[in-house]
Amino acid sequence: MAGVRRDKGQPFRLSRIAIAILIGVSLGCVFAFFFPHGLLSLSPTVPNRRIGKSSLQVASSSCESPERIKMLKSEIVELSDKNSGLKKQVRELTEKLRLAEQGTDQAQRQVLVLGEQHKAGPFGTVKALRTSPTVVPDESVNPRLAKILDKVAVRKEVIVALANSNVKESLEVWFSNIKRVGIPNYLVVALDDQIADFCKSNDVPVYRKDLDKGIDTIARTGGNHAVSGLKFRILREFLQLGYSVLLSDIDIVYLQNPFDHLYRDSDVESMSDGHNNMTAYGFNDVFDEIAMGWARYAHTIRIWVYNSGFFYIRPTIPAIELLDRVAHRLATQSNVWDQAVFNEELFFPSHPGYDGLHAAKRTMDMYMFMNSKVLFKTVRKDAKLKKLKPVIVHVNYHPDKLARMKAVVEFYVNGKQDALDRFPDGSN
Repeated sequence: MAGVRRDKGQPFRLSRIAIAILIGVSLGCVFAFFFPHGLLSLSPTVPNRRIGKSSLQVASSSCESPERIKMLKSEIVELSDKNSGLKKQVRELTEKLRLAEQGTDQAQRQVLVLGEQHKAGPFGTVKALRTSPTVVPDESVNPRLAKILDKVAVRKEVIVALANSNVKESLEVWFSNIKRVGIPNYLVVALDDQIADFCKSNDVPVYRKDLDKGIDTIARTGGNHAVSGLKFRILREFLQLGYSVLLSDIDIVYLQNPFDHLYRDSDVESMSDGHNNMTAYGFNDVFDEIAMGWARYAHTIRIWVYNSGFFYIRPTIPAIELLDRVAHRLATQSNVWDQAVFNEELFFPSHPGYDGLHAAKRTMDMYMFMNSKVLFKTVRKDAKLKKLKPVIVHVNYHPDKLARMKAVVEFYVNGKQDALDRFPDGSN
């Protein structure tokens, strides 16, 4: 009986399977017709797939060694920093492009040189930029000089003096005191072969400039003022090579190392021809014109000139422009004095028909970097000031230079208290 029942139920089960298959095929056809791309779109599945991959990566990374994990983290940090830097460069370049398209506006062109613009800070906190960036050194300008400076200069700084045979005795006093103080970074630019040989025989660093017809004639036969004018052309190469120069005349006695007393915050840092605080650092000079009545008083600003025989100049664009301006005027104008031109280019403002030089400048301490008028008219007569030891004394106000230089050495170095007494305040 049981066997008979199994035989009867089997056809029934087969029929149900057949019906299920038929229904499934029918539903498949219906869905294929109405939903040709399927019930779910592919777009939601992509993130799921990505998530799946990332989860696999996380899972696999958990199996990585600690060293590998650390390396991956450092790479991520490095790439992140590079990305930030690139974004900043893009912003800066975009800003520079925008400013460049604005035309000839001077203030905006300054932004192109100095970098991105900034918002002004709170009252009393805003400080203007004082120190210009230095130029990129270019050794191709003068490879021979570059090799000499590489050996002589200290921290890219050097004292430079021009000399010909006319100042041989003063030159000896000059470098003898530099050696005594222990200043290693100094160089004599020899304007003739005799001075070059003299320096070599005294173990003094020397540079003999290649012959130039325009320079050589003045170098061999020129007086103090003529030779002084050459320095603006010669100094340019030093600045192009990336060196800061403390330009020095020969009629100077060194008593301390001047590099220990510089600020280095300006394009030009110069000693003054002034003889007191007012004349050296500037003052309000009131001009009186009685005929103007109520408006008879006119206020003016005065300052005594910088001394072009002793100044510190940095390798910046404004400094090089200053040298170019002065050298050009000395070469093209007659009856001009290099010190007067030097100061006019430094101080005269822009006005119709003239674009002034935008150079930062600083006046040196007049008692540390002392001119001979200050010494002989004031300091030697004052008991307190006589106790001060200046960095240098420049015998610029007196024609008997060698005798006064030797007296300065006797007074400050050898302690001879009456060494300066025999000289008049001025010149006979």
